[in-house]
Amino acid sequence: MKTIEMRATQITLLPLEKADRQQFILDNQEAFRYGATEEFGMRDNHFEEDGEIISRETIERAIDEPNAEVYRIVSDGQKVGGVVLRIDLERRLGELQLLFVSPHVHSRGIGYSAWCEVERMHPEIRIWETHTPYFEKRNIHFYVNRCGFHIVEFFNAHHPDPHDPDSHGDDNDGMFRFEKVMDHLS
Repeated sequence: MKTIEMRATQITLLPLEKADRQQFILDNQEAFRYGATEEFGMRDNHFEEDGEIISRETIERAIDEPNAEVYRIVSDGQKVGGVVLRIDLERRLGELQLLFVSPHVHSRGIGYSAWCEVERMHPEIRIWETHTPYFEKRNIHFYVNRCGFHIVEFFNAHHPDPHDPDSHGDDNDGMFRFEKVMDHLS
């Protein structure tokens, strides 16, 4: 596979401050809502709660997970996104729970720069994992073509995620599971 190197935008990952938690959640919801409405328009039926593609509860659960690391993405002094990781040092497994960039600054390399910083911060991680809905073409491109992840599983009504009780049933439209095996640790 040919890797195209592009200059990364300068960003900083700062630990989420308690006073910023509410805005972090709202910013995450805005970014995810943007992706869904870009794909489906306002008639979308993929929303978890009152027009939100991701619920407050889902975000809070990720933030409050044991071994969670939560960061604000800052560029040019502005909060432009966020990252939630779950790190399992014993298994050398890192899970990207959430990564979002404000739609106002898309296509500037901010998400890629944030991901590069995550990898730099955690050289001990052997395998990274993440998930994204089937309709998020922008995310799929980002994870596969920019960050080097591979699609390893497709969860749907016929193949539910065994770790997600909400994925069972006919209303499960589908989620891709991605993995990235770090070459320097193979």
